[in-house]
Amino acid sequence: MATKEEVAAFIAAEFPQTKCIVQEVGNAGATVTHEIGPDELRPGGTVSGPVLMGVADVALYVAILGEIGIVPLTVTTSLTINFLRKPAASQRVVAVCKLMKLGRTLAVGEVSLYSEGSPEPVAHVVGTYAIPVPRDA
Repeated sequence: MATKEEVAAFIAAEFPQTKCIVQEVGNAGATVTHEIGPDELRPGGTVSGPVLMGVADVALYVAILGEIGIVPLTVTTSLTINFLRKPAASQRVVAVCKLMKLGRTLAVGEVSLYSEGSPEPVAHVVGTYAIPVPRDA
Protein backbone atom coordinates (compact mmCIF):
# COMPACT_ATOMS: atom_id res chain seq x y z
CA MET A 1 0.00 0.00 0.00
CA ALA A 2 1.02 3.61 -0.50
CA THR A 3 0.00 6.66 1.50
CA LYS A 4 -1.70 9.74 0.12
CA GLU A 5 1.60 11.62 0.45
CA GLU A 6 3.56 8.93 -1.43
CA VAL A 7 1.03 8.74 -4.26
CA ALA A 8 0.76 12.55 -4.50
CA ALA A 9 4.56 12.89 -4.63
CA PHE A 10 4.77 10.23 -7.37
CA ILE A 11 2.04 11.91 -9.45
CA ALA A 12 3.70 15.33 -9.05
CA ALA A 13 7.13 13.98 -10.06
CA GLU A 14 6.05 11.74 -12.94
CA PHE A 15 3.14 13.80 -14.32
CA PRO A 16 4.13 17.45 -13.77
CA GLN A 17 1.74 18.46 -16.55
CA THR A 18 -1.36 17.33 -14.64
CA LYS A 19 -3.55 19.75 -12.77
CA CYS A 20 -4.99 16.90 -10.70
CA ILE A 21 -4.56 17.20 -6.95
CA VAL A 22 -4.77 14.08 -4.79
CA GLN A 23 -7.27 14.75 -2.00
CA GLU A 24 -7.82 11.27 -0.53
CA VAL A 25 -6.38 7.79 -0.98
CA GLY A 26 -7.32 4.58 0.79
CA ASN A 27 -10.08 2.11 1.53
CA ALA A 28 -9.97 0.93 -2.09
CA GLY A 29 -10.70 4.40 -3.40
CA ALA A 30 -9.43 7.89 -4.10
CA THR A 31 -10.62 11.45 -4.62
CA VAL A 32 -8.82 13.90 -6.90
CA THR A 33 -9.70 17.42 -7.99
CA HIS A 34 -8.83 19.36 -11.14
CA GLU A 35 -8.92 23.14 -11.46
CA ILE A 36 -10.75 24.33 -14.57
CA GLY A 37 -9.40 27.16 -16.69
CA PRO A 38 -9.91 28.45 -20.23
CA ASP A 39 -7.72 25.70 -21.71
CA GLU A 40 -10.11 23.01 -20.43
CA LEU A 41 -13.24 24.48 -21.97
CA ARG A 42 -14.89 23.68 -25.26
CA PRO A 43 -17.34 25.87 -27.22
CA GLY A 44 -20.55 26.32 -25.30
CA GLY A 45 -18.81 26.96 -21.98
CA THR A 46 -18.44 23.43 -20.74
CA VAL A 47 -15.50 21.27 -19.67
CA SER A 48 -14.18 19.19 -22.55
CA GLY A 49 -14.66 15.44 -22.62
CA PRO A 50 -10.94 14.65 -22.81
CA VAL A 51 -10.37 16.63 -19.61
CA LEU A 52 -13.10 14.68 -17.81
CA MET A 53 -11.68 11.37 -19.07
CA GLY A 54 -8.18 12.37 -17.99
CA VAL A 55 -9.31 13.30 -14.48
CA ALA A 56 -11.16 9.99 -14.15
CA ASP A 57 -8.11 8.09 -15.38
CA VAL A 58 -5.88 9.78 -12.79
CA ALA A 59 -8.39 9.04 -10.01
CA LEU A 60 -8.43 5.36 -10.94
CA TYR A 61 -4.62 5.21 -11.13
CA VAL A 62 -4.31 6.92 -7.73
CA ALA A 63 -6.79 4.51 -6.13
CA ILE A 64 -4.92 1.48 -7.48
CA LEU A 65 -1.50 2.77 -6.43
CA GLY A 66 -2.92 3.43 -2.98
CA GLU A 67 -3.70 -0.28 -2.71
CA ILE A 68 -0.74 -1.94 -4.48
CA GLY A 69 2.00 0.62 -3.86
CA ILE A 70 3.90 2.64 -6.43
CA VAL A 71 3.95 0.36 -9.48
CA PRO A 72 4.53 2.78 -12.38
CA LEU A 73 3.76 0.36 -15.22
CA THR A 74 0.21 -0.20 -14.02
CA VAL A 75 -1.64 1.01 -17.13
CA THR A 76 -5.13 1.71 -18.42
CA THR A 77 -6.54 -1.04 -20.63
CA SER A 78 -10.12 0.21 -20.88
CA LEU A 79 -11.96 3.41 -20.01
CA THR A 80 -15.66 3.95 -20.69
CA ILE A 81 -17.38 7.24 -19.90
CA ASN A 82 -21.01 8.27 -19.80
CA PHE A 83 -21.52 12.03 -19.91
CA LEU A 84 -24.55 12.80 -17.75
CA ARG A 85 -24.88 16.58 -17.61
CA LYS A 86 -22.99 19.78 -18.41
CA PRO A 87 -20.13 20.43 -15.96
CA ALA A 88 -19.78 23.93 -14.57
CA ALA A 89 -17.05 25.86 -16.37
CA SER A 90 -16.25 27.83 -13.21
CA GLN A 91 -15.92 24.95 -10.71
CA ARG A 92 -13.23 22.37 -10.08
CA VAL A 93 -13.95 18.84 -11.26
CA VAL A 94 -14.07 16.34 -8.39
CA ALA A 95 -13.43 12.67 -9.20
CA VAL A 96 -14.46 10.07 -6.64
CA CYS A 97 -13.14 6.58 -7.42
CA LYS A 98 -14.08 3.26 -5.86
CA LEU A 99 -12.29 0.07 -6.85
CA MET A 100 -14.74 -2.69 -7.68
CA LYS A 101 -12.17 -5.48 -8.05
CA LEU A 102 -8.48 -5.62 -7.38
CA GLY A 103 -6.85 -8.78 -8.63
CA ARG A 104 -3.25 -9.84 -9.18
CA THR A 105 -3.10 -8.60 -12.80
CA LEU A 106 -6.26 -6.51 -13.32
CA ALA A 107 -8.09 -3.82 -11.40
CA VAL A 108 -11.57 -2.51 -12.19
CA GLY A 109 -12.99 0.67 -10.75
CA GLU A 110 -15.68 3.25 -11.21
CA VAL A 111 -15.37 7.00 -10.99
CA SER A 112 -18.11 9.56 -10.45
CA LEU A 113 -17.23 13.05 -11.65
CA TYR A 114 -18.81 16.15 -10.14
CA SER A 115 -18.62 19.89 -10.51
CA GLU A 116 -17.45 21.03 -7.09
CA GLY A 117 -20.39 21.99 -4.93
CA SER A 118 -22.97 20.05 -6.95
CA PRO A 119 -24.40 16.74 -5.69
CA GLU A 120 -25.33 15.50 -9.17
CA PRO A 121 -22.60 13.67 -11.13
CA VAL A 122 -21.59 15.12 -14.50
CA ALA A 123 -20.12 11.82 -15.71
CA HIS A 124 -19.73 8.18 -14.74
CA VAL A 125 -16.64 6.20 -15.73
CA VAL A 126 -15.69 2.53 -15.52
CA GLY A 127 -12.08 1.59 -16.14
CA THR A 128 -9.78 -1.40 -16.13
CA TYR A 129 -6.05 -1.31 -15.44
CA ALA A 130 -3.42 -3.97 -16.09
CA ILE A 131 -1.05 -4.57 -13.20
CA PRO A 132 2.38 -5.90 -14.21
CA VAL A 133 3.32 -9.29 -12.84
CA PRO A 134 6.65 -9.19 -11.00
CA ARG A 135 9.36 -11.05 -12.94
CA ASP A 136 10.02 -13.37 -10.01
CA ALA A 137 6.35 -14.44 -9.81
